[in-house]
Amino acid sequence: MYGSIKDDFKNAFNRPNSAHTQLIIINVVVFLFLAVLNVLSSLFGLQGIFSFVYDQFSIPPVFSEFLLRPWTLITYAFAHSLTDIFHILFNMLVFYWFSRLIIEYLGSDRVIILYVLGALAGSMAYLLVYNLVPFYIERSGFSGMVGASAAVYAVVVAAATLLPNYTFHLLFIGPVKIKYIAGFYIVLSFLGSVGGNAGGNIAHLGGAFIGYLHIVNLQKGSDWGKWIISIMNFFKSFFVRSPKIKVSHRKATSSSKSSAFGTTSKSSKPTSSQEEIDAILDKISEKGYESLTKEEKQKLFNASK
Repeated sequence: MYGSIKDDFKNAFNRPNSAHTQLIIINVVVFLFLAVLNVLSSLFGLQGIFSFVYDQFSIPPVFSEFLLRPWTLITYAFAHSLTDIFHILFNMLVFYWFSRLIIEYLGSDRVIILYVLGALAGSMAYLLVYNLVPFYIERSGFSGMVGASAAVYAVVVAAATLLPNYTFHLLFIGPVKIKYIAGFYIVLSFLGSVGGNAGGNIAHLGGAFIGYLHIVNLQKGSDWGKWIISIMNFFKSFFVRSPKIKVSHRKATSSSKSSAFGTTSKSSKPTSSQEEIDAILDKISEKGYESLTKEEKQKLFNASK
C-alpha cells in the first residue's frame, strides 16, 4: 500500500501539465502533517511544539512580529484551519476546477505563477491594512492567518478575466458563466472585509486583484511571473539530474529533401503567431471554447506548451 501511494505521488509530480495536482498534494500533506502533530502534541502534553510549528505557517498581522518570521509571507498559503475541514476542502475544489482552465489555455507553469502571486498579494494586502488602517489595527489581536484562499482567488479571477463567458454547470443551479462566479466571490469577500474573518477577506481581494492584473498585462505582452519559474527551476536543478546528451547521426528523411535546387524542410508542428493566439482567445471570450475549429484548438494547445 505504501509503495502504491508513493508511486501515485511520484507520478503526479512527473506527469506534464499537473501543477494543480501537485499544489493540491502539497496542501493536503501540510494539512495532514499539522493535524497529526496536533493530535500527538495533545496526547503527550507537548502543545508548545505544535504551536511553534504552526506559527511557521501562520502570518501574524503585526508587522514587528512578521519580521521575526518573514517566510510566512508565502508559507501561510499552504496551511489551513485544523478545526474546519471545509476550509481546505472548498479551497482545493475551487482551485482544481479553475486551474484546469488556466492549464488548458496558458499552460501548467501559469498556475504556479498565479498561485504564488496570489499568495504574495494576499499577504501584503493583509499586512498593509493591519498596520496602516486604524479600523484593522484595533482588531489585530489574533495569532495570524492561514489558508490558500488568496492564491485560489487569483486563479479564479485570472480564469474569469481570460475566459469570462466560459460556462460551468453548477449543481442545483445549472449553467453559469465564470465571470459571475468570480464576481460573486469578490462581492462576498468585500462584504466580509469588516467581519470576523476580515483579514482573510482582505487577502482574498488582494489575490483577486493580482489575478486580474496578471492576465491583463499578459495579454499586453508583459509577463510578471517569469522570475517565479526561474527560481523554481534553480532549486529544482539541485534535485533533478540533467539527462546525458547523446549525439547521433541519421539520414535525412523524406520530410527534409536536399537537392541541387536547394534544401526544403517541413515542420510537424507549425508555429502560431501571437496575433493568431489573441484572435483565438477573443473568439473564446465571445462565443465559448466550443466555437473553435479543430485547427484553432490545436494551435492553442501547441501555444500553451
